[in-house]
Amino acid sequence: MEGPAMGNPATRHTEPDCLFCKIVAGEIPSTVVHEDAASFAFRDLEPQAPTHVLVIPRHHVPNVAALADEAPEDAAALLRAVAAVAAQEGIADSGYRTVFNTGADAQQTVFHAHIHVLGGRSMTWPPG
Repeated sequence: MEGPAMGNPATRHTEPDCLFCKIVAGEIPSTVVHEDAASFAFRDLEPQAPTHVLVIPRHHVPNVAALADEAPEDAAALLRAVAAVAAQEGIADSGYRTVFNTGADAQQTVFHAHIHVLGGRSMTWPPG
């Protein structure tokens, strides 16, 4: 979704020490898969499936709950970006898994909201 920046400008910021903020800013290289006004998607460096893409908001927010609270329109834009990535990667029809890890107990290691988009193989259940 192209267009003006989304979300409340007062809450849109970056964190200078955040890995994902640095990736969005181009300070750290990444393999970009998709980008729009609200989101940025790039390949995971340690893929857990043939397709493993991270979709993140362009601004810093620590997790999906905070994103939904601070900028619900950005949360919706993130989900649209997930659909666009799945279609672009050719996994939309066969199926894909989306994962939000929220908090240390869920193995969130970068505290910038992000969605893992995994596909290209059959997924097992339960996931872990």
